Amino acid sequence: MAIEINVQATPNPNAVKFNTSERIFEGPASTSLKSGAETDHPLARALLSIEGIDNIFGINDFVTISKKADAEWDTILPKVEEAFKVVYS
Repeated sequence: MAIEINVQATPNPNAVKFNTSERIFEGPASTSLKSGAETDHPLARALLSIEGIDNIFGINDFVTISKKADAEWDTILPKVEEAFKVVYS
C-alpha cells in the first residue's frame, strides 16, 4: 500500500506541512535541509530537487516544506505529491 499524505496549511504562507500515514524520518532527531544540500534520505533528496523549494524540516511522520518567496504552490504541490508516490510506491 502506498503512503497516505495529508496536506496541512501553516500560518506561514510559504510553508506547507505534509502529515503521513507512516514514519518517514527515523530516529529521535529532526531533519532540516536547505535546497542544494546533500542527503541520503530518498524523500528529502527528491523534495530538495524540486524547483522552488527552499528548505524542508521533517521528523517522524511529517515534513514541512518551505518554498522560495517567488515560487507558486500550484506548481510545487503536484511535484511534491509525485515525489511521495515515486519514493513510497
